[in-house]
Order: sequence, then structure tokens, then C-alpha cells
Amino acid sequence: EAPWPDPWVAIPAMAAVTTLMRAQQILMGHLNELLAPFELTFARYEVLMLLYFTAEGSLPLGKIGQRLQVHPTSVTSLIDRLERDGYVERVPHPSDRRTTLARLTVAGRNTAGQATKILNEDRFGMAALSSESHEELILLLDRIRETGGDSVTP
Repeated sequence: EAPWPDPWVAIPAMAAVTTLMRAQQILMGHLNELLAPFELTFARYEVLMLLYFTAEGSLPLGKIGQRLQVHPTSVTSLIDRLERDGYVERVPHPSDRRTTLARLTVAGRNTAGQATKILNEDRFGMAALSSESHEELILLLDRIRETGGDSVTP
């Protein structure tokens, strides 16, 4: 017996999900290849850019996890690697002894800029789609994000 009443009803939704997931895998593989010369993965690049765009170049580790929506263990692992590569450093919070900040180093800032240049030249792996299609895709995916309770900024 089929897991849903009419086995053909969910086929378009299932095809959309599997296509989306496979596209995500392909993009992540491609972006990670582009970032490999910098000893970065896309996840580590996201951390660098998050720090790059802060006024101080630093954030509490917990805030990084919140903004990237990843588990604290993942944040620790990401920061460990970025610190080992000299891109960030852990520093004590100036007013809260319980909090550790991740601070972008000069090497991290330079690497973030160089990596962004390469990703931009490649259009972040999205060159197969027009700019109009990028905007349409964002609108479509934002509906799914909102339904899931995610914060979507205009």
C-alpha cells in the first residue's frame, strides 16, 4: 500500500525537493573547490564574512551560531579551524568574562576579500541562471523559509 492516498499527488513536490537537495550538493561541492586554495569550506567562508561585516570584526561564538543557525559544537569546530589557519583569533569579551569572541585577523580579512573576489567572478556557482532567475528563486525559497519559521529579510 502506498504511503499516501494517491501515490501520484506528491510526485511534483518530491521531485522539487530532490532537485533542490541535489542542486545544493552540487553548489556546495563547486564552491568548496573554489575555496580550497584558501583552506576554506563554504561554512568557514560564511563565518569569515559574518565577522568581516561586523563593525568590530568580532562576535561572540554564541552569536555566530545564532546568525548562521548552526549548533554550538559546529561553531567551535569552525572557529578551531579558522584559528589554526590564522584567520580568526579567540579573545575575551571586554565586559563579560563568560563570553569569548572570535575576532577576524588581518590574514582573515585579506583572505575573505580574495575568496569573495573569486566567488563573485564565478557568480557563486549560479551562472547557469540569469539575475532575474536568481531573484525569482530567492522569492520562492523565502516562502519555504518563512513557513519554517526562519527570518527572511527583504
